[in-house]
Amino acid sequence: MSKIISLLVVGSLIVPTFAQSPPQSAAALYQRGLAAEKAGDPATAKKFYTSALKLDPNYADARFSLGQLKLTADNITAKGREAKFNAVPIPVFQLDQATLQESLDALSQIIEKQSNSEVTPNFVIQDPKNLLSTHKISLNLKNVPAQAALKYVLEQTGAKARYDEHAVVIIAP
Repeated sequence: MSKIISLLVVGSLIVPTFAQSPPQSAAALYQRGLAAEKAGDPATAKKFYTSALKLDPNYADARFSLGQLKLTADNITAKGREAKFNAVPIPVFQLDQATLQESLDALSQIIEKQSNSEVTPNFVIQDPKNLLSTHKISLNLKNVPAQAALKYVLEQTGAKARYDEHAVVIIAP
């Protein structure tokens, strides 16, 4: 009888250490929010931070990150789009005396094909003084990320890129 009581006492002490109650801790939800934020998905990050605060209303890190997210959501989203763009590998990219518009059209087609239409860049050229139209671009690239190919195109024109919500905006110098 004493063995049975001992087993019950030991068993009741061990079981709570293995059980996690509630199913996800506030810290785990917070970490998932950080991961979503790093991946460029502020909407998902907000859900995780909010869920963490529901489990633990005094979780200061989650409260702070939720507040920061309100200030930086657009920037996080842009970085996420830039990361998706950069993740597309370009096996071969060759240009010979192409205009900027022709270069961007070719790059857009390759990116769309290589990503199986998951990434479809919209390039918008902001060049009110028509400074970029006279540049001719020649490149011969192999096995580079899409962002590197764009960088080399832009270096030959002196232009810069900005990743907006629905487009990659090319800005004249």
